Amino acid sequence: MNVNLEVVTIPVSDVDKSLGFYRDQLGWRVDTDIDRDEFRIVQVTPTGAGHVSIVFGRGIPMAEPGSMRHLELVTTDIAATREELVQRGVEVTDVYHGAGAPFFPAARIPGPDPDHTSYASYASFNDPDGNGWTVQEITVRLPGREPTV
Repeated sequence: MNVNLEVVTIPVSDVDKSLGFYRDQLGWRVDTDIDRDEFRIVQVTPTGAGHVSIVFGRGIPMAEPGSMRHLELVTTDIAATREELVQRGVEVTDVYHGAGAPFFPAARIPGPDPDHTSYASYASFNDPDGNGWTVQEITVRLPGREPTV
């Protein structure tokens, strides 16, 4: 089977406020904004070369606004990405690395991983509803995890 995850739906309370955050603050591309009496669906795509878009809206069944956790973005330069988020007015944590499990650290240690190991440095932020995003630095991917077209 050859499949891709291409759309993730996140629960939000205010479509316009969320659109402003994802489009204007994060700079993500708006793919569609369909507004009808019974529903509104907005699809945005992050700035990277990936193929996953985010959908949010009104009138679509979903979880409680702000209930998504650890939606993960990947960058090759955690410090530069964090700085750009700050410049865009996003409240983002300082860069941290972890103790314990490498992908979900049990403790946050300030600063990037001392060895700049891929999959080991993070920064986190929330959207206006509290949906949680984690930015992870990956410069060299684990075998078999290289992106394909």
